[in-house]
Amino acid sequence: MQQLVDQPEIDFKSETYKDAYSRINAIVIEGEQEAHANYLKLAELLSEHQDDLIRLSKMESRHKKGFEACGRNLQVTPDMQFAQEFFAQLHQNFQNAAAEGKVVTCLLIQSLIIECFAIAAYNIYIPVADEFARKITEGVVKDEYSHLNFGEVWLKEHFEESKAELEEANRQNLPIVWKMLNSVEDDAHTLAMEKDALVEAFMIQYGEALSNIGFSTRDIMRLSAYGLKAA
Repeated sequence: MQQLVDQPEIDFKSETYKDAYSRINAIVIEGEQEAHANYLKLAELLSEHQDDLIRLSKMESRHKKGFEACGRNLQVTPDMQFAQEFFAQLHQNFQNAAAEGKVVTCLLIQSLIIECFAIAAYNIYIPVADEFARKITEGVVKDEYSHLNFGEVWLKEHFEESKAELEEANRQNLPIVWKMLNSVEDDAHTLAMEKDALVEAFMIQYGEALSNIGFSTRDIMRLSAYGLKAA
């Protein structure tokens, strides 16, 4: 990975590292909790896939426990208030969409945006993580690909009738990802995770997901540009 070139040795026990980690660790814990709740809500909205979605929600709950253990391993207390504020906009948008029965919007937020965000962040984090967290994160990221796949498969099967709602949901929610990344740029840097690498990894993952669903390359370029408006 490009970001590993000339990477100085990381002091996982330093107060500077642990301070930044208190927020990053909280974000991944809260992210898994959000995912757990979101998949349970999707199980209500997509009753024909209830068993699969409940299974995914349980996996997210296990991930949360794994990341809580990562914090304890470094003797760090996660800043959960920060993390809840970090996810507040996506959380509210998901809740609003669920209340309106907008399954497509819910799937875009959880199964595409949040899962792609998680996969990108975890893959960038793994090479610079402490040994305990690396093992936990490597196990988690394998599961996240299957969660992404559920959303891709459902949206591909319903692509034509979902396309307009997907485009609107993307317009509303993709800029939020940029704001989220900007808000943790300094903390991520302390953990040796560079914002440019995170952005690149997310956009590649998100672009591949949009392609798998049925969007053309031209569509993906246009949809991705909404994120740049918040950069």
